[in-house]
Amino acid sequence: MKPKSHRDTILVEDGKVLTHDSYLGNQYILWLAAPNIAARATPGSFAHLQCDPNLPMRRPLSIMRANAKQGWIEFLYKATGHGLQLLSQKTAGEIISIIGPIGQPFKLDPAYPRPLLIGGGVGIPPMIFLADTLRQDSHFKPLVLMGSEVPFPFQQKPSQFLIPGLPDGVIGAMPLLENWKIPSRLASLQGYPGCFEGFITDLARHWLLTLSPAQRQEIALYACGPHPMLQATTKLAREFDLPCQISLEEFMACAVGGCAGCVVKIQTAQGPAMKRVCVDGPVFDAKTVFI
Repeated sequence: MKPKSHRDTILVEDGKVLTHDSYLGNQYILWLAAPNIAARATPGSFAHLQCDPNLPMRRPLSIMRANAKQGWIEFLYKATGHGLQLLSQKTAGEIISIIGPIGQPFKLDPAYPRPLLIGGGVGIPPMIFLADTLRQDSHFKPLVLMGSEVPFPFQQKPSQFLIPGLPDGVIGAMPLLENWKIPSRLASLQGYPGCFEGFITDLARHWLLTLSPAQRQEIALYACGPHPMLQATTKLAREFDLPCQISLEEFMACAVGGCAGCVVKIQTAQGPAMKRVCVDGPVFDAKTVFI
Protein backbone atom coordinates (compact mmCIF):
# COMPACT_ATOMS: atom_id res chain seq x y z
CA MET A 1 0.00 0.00 0.00
CA LYS A 2 1.38 3.39 -1.00
CA PRO A 3 1.84 5.62 2.05
CA LYS A 4 -0.35 8.70 2.39
CA SER A 5 1.12 12.00 3.50
CA HIS A 6 -0.27 14.20 6.28
CA ARG A 7 0.89 17.85 6.17
CA ASP A 8 3.75 16.65 3.90
CA THR A 9 5.70 15.42 6.94
CA ILE A 10 3.69 12.60 8.51
CA LEU A 11 2.98 9.38 6.63
CA VAL A 12 0.42 6.62 6.96
CA GLU A 13 2.14 3.34 6.13
CA ASP A 14 1.39 -0.37 6.43
CA GLY A 15 4.26 -1.88 8.38
CA LYS A 16 5.06 -5.58 8.20
CA VAL A 17 6.07 -7.29 11.45
CA LEU A 18 9.57 -8.72 11.04
CA THR A 19 10.09 -9.91 14.62
CA HIS A 20 8.22 -9.41 17.87
CA ASP A 21 10.06 -10.59 20.98
CA SER A 22 8.89 -10.66 24.59
CA TYR A 23 10.97 -9.94 27.70
CA LEU A 24 10.48 -10.03 31.44
CA GLY A 25 8.31 -7.32 32.92
CA ASN A 26 5.71 -7.61 30.13
CA GLN A 27 8.06 -5.83 27.73
CA TYR A 28 8.26 -6.28 23.97
CA ILE A 29 10.54 -5.27 21.12
CA LEU A 30 8.69 -4.85 17.84
CA TRP A 31 10.64 -4.71 14.58
CA LEU A 32 8.70 -3.49 11.52
CA ALA A 33 9.43 -3.06 7.84
CA ALA A 34 8.28 0.52 7.14
CA PRO A 35 10.74 2.05 4.67
CA ASN A 36 9.05 5.40 4.20
CA ILE A 37 8.75 6.17 7.89
CA ALA A 38 12.25 4.79 8.52
CA ALA A 39 13.64 7.27 5.98
CA ARG A 40 12.19 10.23 7.91
CA ALA A 41 12.51 9.12 11.54
CA THR A 42 14.73 11.16 13.85
CA PRO A 43 15.74 10.70 17.52
CA GLY A 44 12.83 11.79 19.68
CA SER A 45 10.15 11.21 17.06
CA PHE A 46 7.44 8.64 17.58
CA ALA A 47 4.79 6.71 15.66
CA HIS A 48 1.07 6.14 16.23
CA LEU A 49 0.32 2.42 15.84
CA GLN A 50 -2.96 0.65 15.22
CA CYS A 51 -3.00 -2.10 17.84
CA ASP A 52 -5.95 -3.97 16.33
CA PRO A 53 -8.38 -3.32 13.44
CA ASN A 54 -11.28 -3.44 15.91
CA LEU A 55 -9.73 -0.85 18.22
CA PRO A 56 -10.15 2.68 16.81
CA MET A 57 -7.72 4.40 19.19
CA ARG A 58 -4.07 4.08 18.20
CA ARG A 59 -1.16 4.04 20.65
CA PRO A 60 1.92 6.32 20.46
CA LEU A 61 5.32 4.61 20.76
CA SER A 62 8.74 6.24 20.70
CA ILE A 63 10.98 4.97 17.94
CA MET A 64 13.98 3.12 19.39
CA ARG A 65 15.89 2.60 16.16
CA ALA A 66 15.39 3.25 12.47
CA ASN A 67 17.42 2.17 9.46
CA ALA A 68 16.70 4.22 6.36
CA LYS A 69 18.81 2.02 4.06
CA GLN A 70 17.25 -1.25 5.17
CA GLY A 71 13.80 0.25 5.68
CA TRP A 72 12.92 -0.83 9.21
CA ILE A 73 11.91 0.75 12.51
CA GLU A 74 12.00 -0.71 16.00
CA PHE A 75 10.01 -0.11 19.18
CA LEU A 76 10.39 -1.11 22.82
CA TYR A 77 7.19 -0.96 24.85
CA LYS A 78 5.56 -2.30 27.96
CA ALA A 79 2.18 -3.97 27.34
CA THR A 80 0.07 -1.99 29.79
CA GLY A 81 -3.59 -1.48 28.94
CA HIS A 82 -5.93 -3.19 26.52
CA GLY A 83 -4.49 -1.67 23.35
CA LEU A 84 -0.87 -2.56 23.91
CA GLN A 85 -1.85 -6.04 25.07
CA LEU A 86 -3.55 -6.51 21.71
CA LEU A 87 -0.45 -5.17 19.97
CA SER A 88 1.73 -7.65 21.87
CA GLN A 89 -0.13 -10.51 20.17
CA LYS A 90 1.01 -9.51 16.67
CA THR A 91 3.33 -12.02 15.01
CA ALA A 92 5.82 -12.01 12.13
CA GLY A 93 4.20 -11.34 8.78
CA GLU A 94 1.20 -9.42 10.11
CA ILE A 95 0.53 -5.87 8.97
CA ILE A 96 0.23 -2.92 11.34
CA SER A 97 -0.97 0.51 10.21
CA ILE A 98 1.47 3.21 11.32
CA ILE A 99 1.27 7.00 11.34
CA GLY A 100 4.65 8.67 11.59
CA PRO A 101 7.19 9.88 12.17
CA ILE A 102 5.62 12.49 14.44
CA GLY A 103 7.10 15.19 16.65
CA GLN A 104 10.04 17.51 17.10
CA PRO A 105 13.33 15.63 17.65
CA PHE A 106 16.29 16.24 19.91
CA LYS A 107 18.59 18.95 18.60
CA LEU A 108 22.34 18.39 18.86
CA ASP A 109 24.76 21.26 19.45
CA PRO A 110 28.46 20.81 18.55
CA ALA A 111 29.29 23.25 21.35
CA TYR A 112 28.52 20.41 23.77
CA PRO A 113 30.59 17.41 22.60
CA ARG A 114 29.86 15.25 25.67
CA PRO A 115 26.13 14.50 25.66
CA LEU A 116 24.74 12.83 28.76
CA LEU A 117 21.72 10.70 27.84
CA ILE A 118 19.33 9.70 30.64
CA GLY A 119 16.53 7.20 29.98
CA GLY A 120 14.08 5.76 32.47
CA GLY A 121 11.80 2.78 31.78
CA VAL A 122 9.78 3.35 28.63
CA GLY A 123 11.90 6.49 28.13
CA ILE A 124 14.89 4.35 27.17
CA PRO A 125 14.04 3.98 23.42
CA PRO A 126 14.64 7.62 22.37
CA MET A 127 18.01 7.52 24.12
CA ILE A 128 19.03 4.46 22.09
CA PHE A 129 17.99 6.21 18.88
CA LEU A 130 19.90 9.34 19.90
CA ALA A 131 22.99 7.28 20.78
CA ASP A 132 22.79 5.57 17.39
CA THR A 133 22.83 8.99 15.73
CA LEU A 134 25.66 10.32 17.88
CA ARG A 135 27.95 7.42 17.03
CA GLN A 136 27.92 8.55 13.40
CA ASP A 137 29.85 11.70 14.38
CA SER A 138 33.20 11.26 16.12
CA HIS A 139 32.92 14.81 17.49
CA PHE A 140 30.48 13.58 20.13
CA LYS A 141 31.47 11.38 23.09
CA PRO A 142 28.19 10.37 24.72
CA LEU A 143 27.52 8.60 27.99
CA VAL A 144 24.20 6.77 28.34
CA LEU A 145 22.60 6.16 31.75
CA MET A 146 19.46 4.01 31.94
CA GLY A 147 17.21 3.16 34.86
CA SER A 148 14.45 0.59 35.23
CA GLU A 149 12.39 -0.97 38.00
CA VAL A 150 11.60 -4.04 35.89
CA PRO A 151 14.26 -6.29 34.36
CA PHE A 152 16.08 -4.63 31.49
CA PRO A 153 15.02 -6.04 28.09
CA PHE A 154 18.54 -7.23 27.37
CA GLN A 155 21.20 -9.35 29.05
CA GLN A 156 23.45 -6.76 30.63
CA LYS A 157 27.20 -7.27 30.52
CA PRO A 158 30.20 -5.80 32.35
CA SER A 159 31.28 -2.68 30.52
CA GLN A 160 34.56 -2.55 28.66
CA PHE A 161 34.72 1.19 29.31
CA LEU A 162 36.14 2.67 32.51
CA ILE A 163 34.21 5.73 33.68
CA PRO A 164 36.20 7.52 36.38
CA GLY A 165 34.22 8.70 39.38
CA LEU A 166 31.44 6.12 39.36
CA PRO A 167 30.85 3.99 42.47
CA ASP A 168 32.69 0.67 42.69
CA GLY A 169 30.76 -2.23 41.25
CA VAL A 170 28.62 -0.14 38.90
CA ILE A 171 29.70 -1.93 35.75
CA GLY A 172 26.43 -3.14 34.16
CA ALA A 173 26.04 -1.98 30.56
CA MET A 174 23.83 -2.50 27.51
CA PRO A 175 25.47 -4.89 25.01
CA LEU A 176 24.21 -2.95 21.97
CA LEU A 177 25.83 0.25 23.20
CA GLU A 178 29.02 -1.63 24.02
CA ASN A 179 29.10 -2.86 20.43
CA TRP A 180 28.69 0.74 19.28
CA LYS A 181 31.66 1.76 21.48
CA ILE A 182 29.40 3.96 23.61
CA PRO A 183 29.81 3.71 27.40
CA SER A 184 26.65 3.09 29.40
CA ARG A 185 25.62 2.31 32.96
CA LEU A 186 22.42 1.04 34.56
CA ALA A 187 20.53 1.93 37.73
CA SER A 188 17.67 0.33 39.64
CA LEU A 189 16.19 0.02 43.11
CA GLN A 190 15.63 -3.71 42.54
CA GLY A 191 19.15 -4.88 43.41
CA TYR A 192 20.11 -6.07 39.92
CA PRO A 193 23.80 -7.12 39.77
CA GLY A 194 26.14 -4.50 38.35
CA CYS A 195 23.55 -1.72 38.62
CA PHE A 196 23.69 1.44 40.68
CA GLU A 197 21.37 1.06 43.67
CA GLY A 198 19.29 4.21 43.39
CA PHE A 199 17.68 6.62 40.97
CA ILE A 200 19.34 7.19 37.61
CA THR A 201 19.52 10.93 38.27
CA ASP A 202 21.47 10.22 41.48
CA LEU A 203 24.00 8.29 39.41
CA ALA A 204 24.19 11.18 36.96
CA ARG A 205 24.82 13.64 39.81
CA HIS A 206 27.50 11.36 41.23
CA TRP A 207 29.32 11.44 37.89
CA LEU A 208 28.89 15.17 37.29
CA LEU A 209 30.38 15.97 40.69
CA THR A 210 33.62 14.28 39.62
CA LEU A 211 34.07 16.58 36.61
CA SER A 212 35.98 19.82 36.56
CA PRO A 213 34.15 23.08 35.69
CA ALA A 214 35.80 23.01 32.26
CA GLN A 215 34.60 19.46 31.64
CA ARG A 216 31.04 20.33 32.67
CA GLN A 217 30.96 23.09 30.08
CA GLU A 218 31.07 20.34 27.44
CA ILE A 219 27.99 18.55 28.82
CA ALA A 220 24.42 18.74 27.55
CA LEU A 221 21.61 16.62 29.01
CA TYR A 222 19.03 14.69 27.03
CA ALA A 223 16.33 12.73 28.83
CA CYS A 224 13.11 10.78 28.48
CA GLY A 225 11.18 8.91 31.14
CA PRO A 226 8.52 9.29 33.83
CA HIS A 227 7.64 12.82 34.92
CA PRO A 228 9.36 12.52 38.34
CA MET A 229 12.56 11.50 36.58
CA LEU A 230 12.29 14.40 34.15
CA GLN A 231 11.70 16.81 37.01
CA ALA A 232 14.78 15.46 38.76
CA THR A 233 16.79 15.77 35.53
CA THR A 234 15.67 19.36 35.12
CA LYS A 235 16.78 20.15 38.69
CA LEU A 236 20.09 18.47 37.92
CA ALA A 237 20.54 20.68 34.86
CA ARG A 238 19.86 23.78 36.94
CA GLU A 239 22.18 22.62 39.69
CA PHE A 240 25.10 22.25 37.30
CA ASP A 241 24.00 24.99 34.85
CA LEU A 242 23.71 22.58 31.92
CA PRO A 243 21.53 22.79 28.82
CA CYS A 244 18.84 20.13 28.89
CA GLN A 245 16.27 18.75 26.48
CA ILE A 246 13.52 16.41 27.65
CA SER A 247 11.02 14.28 25.77
CA LEU A 248 7.59 14.21 27.40
CA GLU A 249 5.37 11.14 27.56
CA GLU A 250 1.72 12.22 27.51
CA PHE A 251 -1.62 10.58 26.67
CA MET A 252 -2.34 11.19 23.00
CA ALA A 253 -5.60 10.66 21.13
CA CYS A 254 -5.00 11.86 17.56
CA ALA A 255 -1.20 12.42 17.91
CA VAL A 256 -1.20 14.78 14.92
CA GLY A 257 -2.14 18.03 16.64
CA GLY A 258 -5.86 18.01 15.97
CA CYS A 259 -7.47 17.16 19.30
CA ALA A 260 -5.24 19.18 21.69
CA GLY A 261 -5.60 16.39 24.24
CA CYS A 262 -1.89 16.34 25.10
CA VAL A 263 -1.26 20.02 25.82
CA VAL A 264 1.23 21.09 28.49
CA LYS A 265 2.07 24.51 29.89
CA ILE A 266 5.28 25.92 28.43
CA GLN A 267 7.08 29.14 29.27
CA THR A 268 7.78 31.16 26.12
CA ALA A 269 9.34 34.56 25.46
CA GLN A 270 5.81 35.95 25.29
CA GLY A 271 4.75 34.27 28.53
CA PRO A 272 3.02 30.98 29.42
CA ALA A 273 1.45 29.07 26.52
CA MET A 274 -0.20 25.73 26.01
CA LYS A 275 1.73 23.50 23.59
CA ARG A 276 0.80 20.15 22.08
CA VAL A 277 3.24 17.41 23.05
CA CYS A 278 2.60 15.44 19.85
CA VAL A 279 3.58 18.04 17.26
CA ASP A 280 5.11 20.96 19.23
CA GLY A 281 7.12 18.36 21.16
CA PRO A 282 7.61 15.77 22.42
CA VAL A 283 11.08 17.28 22.92
CA PHE A 284 11.22 20.58 24.78
CA ASP A 285 13.89 22.72 26.39
CA ALA A 286 13.66 21.57 30.03
CA LYS A 287 13.83 25.05 31.50
CA THR A 288 10.59 25.98 29.74
CA VAL A 289 8.54 23.06 31.05
CA PHE A 290 8.96 22.61 34.80
CA ILE A 291 8.65 26.15 36.14
